[in-house]
Amino acid sequence: MRVVIADPPAFTPAYDHELASALAQAGADVELVTSRFRFGDAPSPDGYRRSEPFYPLSSRLFERSRLRIPMKVAEHVPATAALLARKPDVLHVQWLAAPELDARLFRPRVPTVFTAHDLLPRRTASKRELWRRLLRRFDRVVVHSEHGRETLIELGVDARVIPHPVFASDPPRGDDGRTILCFGVIRPYKGLGDAIAALERIDGARLLVAGDPLEPVDGYRDRAGDRAEWRLGYLPEREVERAFSEATVAVFPYRPELDQSGALLQALGAGVPAVAYDVGGIAEPVRRFGAGRVVPAGDVESLADSIRELLDEPAALDEARAGARRARAELTWGAAARAHLELYRELAAEARR
Repeated sequence: MRVVIADPPAFTPAYDHELASALAQAGADVELVTSRFRFGDAPSPDGYRRSEPFYPLSSRLFERSRLRIPMKVAEHVPATAALLARKPDVLHVQWLAAPELDARLFRPRVPTVFTAHDLLPRRTASKRELWRRLLRRFDRVVVHSEHGRETLIELGVDARVIPHPVFASDPPRGDDGRTILCFGVIRPYKGLGDAIAALERIDGARLLVAGDPLEPVDGYRDRAGDRAEWRLGYLPEREVERAFSEATVAVFPYRPELDQSGALLQALGAGVPAVAYDVGGIAEPVRRFGAGRVVPAGDVESLADSIRELLDEPAALDEARAGARRARAELTWGAAARAHLELYRELAAEARR
């Protein structure tokens, strides 16, 4: 089966790579169509082909500058035309980089799947009719959680749940038993302020913040003082491993702006338990596998209490770590590839009728 996976803006290069590799290992002929990843080296293809027709200039010239937007729009049109000219058995789109433009351009002539990673992306979340039209152009829509499925039902879209796999790793356990990790890109919805507020309520704990800031962090640093260590920037793999090695628990006090968190799946994949707000689908793997604690969204007291429990009670921490290992054993890329191939075969069979 010939499958094209498309991530035009290269929003999730690690996810794209793992899924493409697992599909190739399962016997599919896979091409990943994307753009240059602007913040580091993308994973090398393993069993699949990779092409980068999208945004060849804007992805190199402007970093995060707003100046790249007009050039990006101009580049989007021919790259989308080239994508639609391909004739795979299935076209699987991971992200729509320009929803308003794609509403006019994206009219595929092959069976198509869309993975709604963020359900309704933040910039255009209020444009529900736009997303209703776009999602109905796909033959199937995939979400990562039951919450995601219920959300899209409200738009009249019946999505298929394929849980987000973990990013498995096995860093050496080198934590001091008191380290709280905030990992991933630093954005306002990630709730770093709540993590610091929880830290202030826990004696003897320290906070490790590891990630690339997309918001000012000086206020956070002043508030956390010498109880926090900051490792800022797009971290190479060895630094990611070091952060997980030193983490006792990872915290995800997110606001309800996305369905699932790749950072959470990296933490669980490294055997690090999580304490998370009950927003989107983030709580589902934590609850399902007993891989930490879930608390009401915005409840800093409960967040602090749950972190404190794991830090102070060895039996509770051991149980949560075992839950993280269960998630790592079950939420595999091989399982995700099998679920996707079953979906693709359904579409292929329908196309033959």
